[in-house]
Amino acid sequence: MRRLPGYLFAACAAALLLWAAVARPQRVQPPLWQVYEDSLRDAKHVDLTHTITPSIPVWSGFGPSRFGPTVNPATGQPYQYAKDGFEATRYELATDQLGTQLDPPAHWDPSYPAIDELPATFGVRPLVVIPIVPQVAQEPGYHLQVADIEAWESDHGRIPAGAVVMVRSDWSKDWPDPALATRTVFPGVSLAALRLLHEERQIHFHGHEPLDTDTTPTLEGEAWLMHHGYAQAEGVAHLDQVPETGALIAIGYPKLQGGLGGYARFVAICPPDWPYGVTIAEQPGAPLPRSERPLHWDAARGMRVR
Repeated sequence: MRRLPGYLFAACAAALLLWAAVARPQRVQPPLWQVYEDSLRDAKHVDLTHTITPSIPVWSGFGPSRFGPTVNPATGQPYQYAKDGFEATRYELATDQLGTQLDPPAHWDPSYPAIDELPATFGVRPLVVIPIVPQVAQEPGYHLQVADIEAWESDHGRIPAGAVVMVRSDWSKDWPDPALATRTVFPGVSLAALRLLHEERQIHFHGHEPLDTDTTPTLEGEAWLMHHGYAQAEGVAHLDQVPETGALIAIGYPKLQGGLGGYARFVAICPPDWPYGVTIAEQPGAPLPRSERPLHWDAARGMRVR
């Protein structure tokens, strides 16, 4: 049998490989994976969430919360790294209205969903931040007004339907001073502004930094929201580190059966050139870094610290 010259064999092999590449269907990146590659992988992430501790501000009507080591019921002794290979923490939380929260409407009206009944579409939404910092500097009890929303839209365009609207007041810069919960004068959101946002702009929900929506005697804004099936975010942090437009918000909360409040985690996903936040490249999350200062139980502070 006669063999092909080497150069002809190489040419045939190359032609065969080229044919196979053309004939084989090319894999197309799934669209949402492409969104991640194009827009999210290099985005800046800003945490909008306060850390829950036993001493954070909370309404006196709820009382204090306590942390403690989880105890083995068989021995009555706390689990220990050295003896058991792990430790765990017991949380005696006085309320589900604690820290950064997502209020479901069942908080005020049992006819509407509790926290575990909120749909999975509470996930990722456009984020709008409307600042009222100058107004609050002049009047500490200032509440967001319709005119503030209209002024924001004149600069940035109409608020998109389905967006989460956060009201920045910088009230949270005094966190975690427990005295915050005793202030009777604090910035809020007017009922007229809430109605415009929900009825005319069809937003998903709004959020604010204080632990209540407004300072009216009946909490009229919160009452209207809850009795009309709307959720809201409270105790939000770091809105000074988020752009007023162009970011997304990731929304997370525990799925507690019948929960009337939610310990929430809100993260703003900002453009790559935004000066605040961290990228996935900077903090990939896996593997997580090892600390030279191990966690340990601090009895005086009533929680684990490094």
